[in-house]
Amino acid sequence: MMHPMFRRLLASVALLVTAQVSFAQAPQTVWLQNLTWTELRDQIRAGKTTVIIPIGGTEQSGPFVAVGKHNVRAEYLSEKIAEKLGNALVAPVVAYVPEGGYAPPTSHMRFPGTITIPDDVFEKLLESAANSFAVHGFRNIVFLGDHGGYQKDLKQVVAQLNKTWAGSGARAFLPSAYYDTSSDGYNQILRQHGFRDDEIGTHAGLADTSLQLAVAPQMVRLSQLRASPKLGAADGVYGGDPRRSTAELGQLGVDVIVSRTVDAIRKDTAGR
Repeated sequence: MMHPMFRRLLASVALLVTAQVSFAQAPQTVWLQNLTWTELRDQIRAGKTTVIIPIGGTEQSGPFVAVGKHNVRAEYLSEKIAEKLGNALVAPVVAYVPEGGYAPPTSHMRFPGTITIPDDVFEKLLESAANSFAVHGFRNIVFLGDHGGYQKDLKQVVAQLNKTWAGSGARAFLPSAYYDTSSDGYNQILRQHGFRDDEIGTHAGLADTSLQLAVAPQMVRLSQLRASPKLGAADGVYGGDPRRSTAELGQLGVDVIVSRTVDAIRKDTAGR
């Protein structure tokens, strides 16, 4: 019969081995910020050489949608896209972007909660992040911008990086499918479901609000929205009417944004 002290010793050894095995296993995540540097090193060496930089923005979206809309949406969609790609990780979301002037306030800066930075600062931030990833062995640096106002900045950043990186093995990408699908592509789907452009809108309308209901419903003040009269530009709602927004409509957009962006990234990075 085994001595009680020996049994306790064996139990302690078993616990120690289990703890070491558990510690050695990296968590199942695509989020770079949730991994240690050694876990990242090993994953890059194993072939995860694509990194997605999600870019959101902190801006007003009418009285019934929280100001972090773009940040949460970029985070959610980038995670889904990376999971489908299988060889990609996701960087922390860029939440500080150009949103207009502050002396005097212009564009979305006319509404409390919006945060803006100059275009040149924004571009330098993105270039610095991308160069950091290239140094660490990522070969495909993919920018996904959720907001239309800075798309021109992203194009300039990608062009400059690829000029600088020529011959290095690293490349920057801006798949147009991501933003094109979240705007014009999704709008076309909503038209096919019988919605008019004056309801779909361009900002904080039915399209925008439905996407947010699918991604993060807690950010939409739905009961107040349903009871509201039609809103306009003075309220921060541009060219649309969000009152008939639903998560089901938003999911149509989510599905097509993810699938088309995954296809575009695979095509862009094929053979690399």
